[in-house]
Amino acid sequence: MSDIAAPQAASAQAEASIASAGQARLIWWRFRRHRLAVASGILVILFYLIAAFADFLAYADPHASDSRRTYIPPQMIRLWDEDGSFRPHVLGLRGQRDMQTFQLVYRPDPGRKLDVVFFARGYEYRLFGLFPTDRHLLGLRDAGPADGIFLLGTDVQGRDLWSRLMVATRVSLTIGLVGVTISLFLGVLLGGISAIHGGWIDLVVQRLIEVIRSLPTIPLWMGLAAALPTSWSVTQIYFAITILIAFLAWTDLARVVRGKFLSLKSEDFVLAAELAGAGQLRIIFKHMLPSFASHVIAATTLALPAMIISETSLSFLGLGLRPPAISWGILLQDAQNIQTLALAPWLLAAAVPVILVILAFNFLGDGLRDAADPYGT
Repeated sequence: MSDIAAPQAASAQAEASIASAGQARLIWWRFRRHRLAVASGILVILFYLIAAFADFLAYADPHASDSRRTYIPPQMIRLWDEDGSFRPHVLGLRGQRDMQTFQLVYRPDPGRKLDVVFFARGYEYRLFGLFPTDRHLLGLRDAGPADGIFLLGTDVQGRDLWSRLMVATRVSLTIGLVGVTISLFLGVLLGGISAIHGGWIDLVVQRLIEVIRSLPTIPLWMGLAAALPTSWSVTQIYFAITILIAFLAWTDLARVVRGKFLSLKSEDFVLAAELAGAGQLRIIFKHMLPSFASHVIAATTLALPAMIISETSLSFLGLGLRPPAISWGILLQDAQNIQTLALAPWLLAAAVPVILVILAFNFLGDGLRDAADPYGT
C-alpha cells in the first residue's frame, strides 16, 4: 500500500501547490517548460549584457582608423604554445603586396607571438556612462603601434570590426528598447482613452491612426532624414530617430487595446473601480491592462525586433543614424559593394547578431505569450 500511497500523496501535494500558487509563479512554471523560449531569453539577456559592457569588451577604439590595418582578415587567439603550455597569444601580421590585384595582403608571422592579457589597459571610456576607466577584457602585452587583436578583422579605414560591433550592439538594442517603451505607452494610453471616452475623442484618435498607417514608409523616412539638421550631434540624431520610430509604431497596439477595452468597459470590476472613484489612468493601467497582459507581452516582444530592423534598415539605406555613430545598419553599409565583399567577406559579420536577436525575440515572445495565460490549455 505504501508504494501506491507515495505517488498519490506527491500528486495531491503538487495539485495543492498549483492551487495555492500565485499568478507570477504559475507563469514562471509554464514558461520554463518552453525550452526554446528559455534559451532565447538567455540569449537576449546575453546581448543586453554585451550592450551594457560594450566598451569593456571592445579592446580597440571603435572610431580610431589606421591606414596600416586596412582589410586585415579575422585573427584567431591561440591558447596553447608549441611546448603545450597555456599561453594565449596571437601571431603578428606581415603585409605583402599581391602582384595580381595590387592589394596589400596580411599573413601571419609565426616568428612573432603577441601575448594576450586579460583586464588590460586601453582607450579611456566611462563604464555605464558614469565611471571613468581604461580597463578592457582583452589586450596585448608589449604591442607595437601596428599590432593588435583582430577577432573579426578590420574595415577599409583600418578600424577594428569586433570593437565597432560591440558598440553597435549597444546602440541598436537601446534604440529598440527605448522606442518600444514609448510606443507601448502611447498605444495603451491613446487606445484606452479612445475606448473609454468614445465620441469625438475616439473619432480623432482613429482618424489619426488611419492617417499614420496610410503614409508610405520609404518616402516618409527620406523626408524625415532630410529634415534632420546636419549640424546635430550623434546623440541628438539618436534620440530623434528613436522618437520618430516610436511615434510611427504605436498604431497597431492602440487599435488592439481599443477593441479589448471596449469589451471590458462594461465588466463589473471596471464599474466597481469607477464607483470607487478611480481615475481613468488608474483604471487603464491598473485594472484593464493586466487582464490581457499576454497580448501586450506578445506585442512588445514582436515590436522590439521590428524596431531593431527599422533602425538597421534605415541606417543601411543612409536614412537613419549617420557616421560617426555606430550601429548594425551603419556597419552593414560597408557590405553594400559586391567587390568589397569579395575582398573582405568578414564585413558581413554585423548581420549575424541581427539575425540572432530577431529570432530570439520571436521565440521569447511565443513562450511569454503562452506562459502569460497559465490557466489556458
